[in-house]
Amino acid sequence: MKRILRASCLALLMLSCYPRESEPFVGNEKFNGTGYRPVYKNPEEISKIEVQAAQALKTPGKIYTYDRYLFINEVGKGIHIVDNSDAKKPENLSFVSILGNYDIAVKDNWLYADNFSNLLVIDIADPKAPKVTKSIPNVIPVHDYPPLTGIYFECADFKKGVVVDWEKVDMEQQPKCYR
Repeated sequence: MKRILRASCLALLMLSCYPRESEPFVGNEKFNGTGYRPVYKNPEEISKIEVQAAQALKTPGKIYTYDRYLFINEVGKGIHIVDNSDAKKPENLSFVSILGNYDIAVKDNWLYADNFSNLLVIDIADPKAPKVTKSIPNVIPVHDYPPLTGIYFECADFKKGVVVDWEKVDMEQQPKCYR
């Protein structure tokens, strides 16, 4: 018992002599003057779904087929509709702009797409003229932190809107949030 007490006292004494940083840090990373700041949009901007002219694919994600059509997710932006009746020469027909769209699924005449926390049901019986038939709010969990780990970030403030992205910025003070 005395050995344990002596070892504990010695450990405490050694720790008290350890030089400490003037600014505390969380986790494994010391704050280096940069962190992530949330980018906000209001709910009206997020719920704006538009069928637009065809666009070039930049960051394609999932691909689904329906009849002779391809539905190709543009990560975070929306869905390309492509007529693939001639597989050697597919024709890009249109683009459905859906902010926060990362996942899609097709079943029969229905295309399901996420719109941040909302689930959209889109009638694709006529893929040349898709129609949003239903929006189910707050079905998909949305995280209030960046997708990275080992970073400092400004805590999300939902009074400012919905967090749609994170940007890395210089910060004068260490933010309160860390992941």
